[in-house]
Amino acid sequence: MSLREETIRVTGIRCERCVGRLAVALRGHQGLESANANLIGDVSLTWDEERTSKDAILAALSRAGFREAEPLSRQASGE
Repeated sequence: MSLREETIRVTGIRCERCVGRLAVALRGHQGLESANANLIGDVSLTWDEERTSKDAILAALSRAGFREAEPLSRQASGE
């Protein structure tokens, strides 16, 4: 098992119900070991790289109306 951990920022989180909707979107995702979100939109993820990928997790989030936000450093530099 090869675990990877990453914290991403997603758009679409505005309230506690949104956090709950995000949890439902990821519940049962094969290979996802843990996911914790806050109201700012930070989502801490741990997944098994042999069973899923970041792209697959982002696709599951996208189907629920969430998408990864650009990193703040990119927004500030205008890239």
